[in-house]
Amino acid sequence: MHIFFFFKTLTCFYFCRYASLYFCCAIEDQDNELLTLEVVHRYVELLDRYFGNVCELDIIFNFEKAYFILDEFIMGGEIQETSKKSISLMQSLIN
Repeated sequence: MHIFFFFKTLTCFYFCRYASLYFCCAIEDQDNELLTLEVVHRYVELLDRYFGNVCELDIIFNFEKAYFILDEFIMGGEIQETSKKSISLMQSLIN
């Protein structure tokens, strides 16, 4: 389920459910909505690769790992690394 909700003229809110996780993103009018869809999808793929079948309890009890994955993937609001293999390699080096 994907919902785009436009608020005033400057912001679009995006709500979605992936793999029993709910995501909410605020998108400014000059940003690309499809890129936001892809970023959320790639983040869930990375979480699935690390946790197996990711669920909300994985995020709750391993918040540091989930944040590390996000930090390796996105920096300063921009995509830093798109390769799943490269991010997985960094995860294995830290563990």
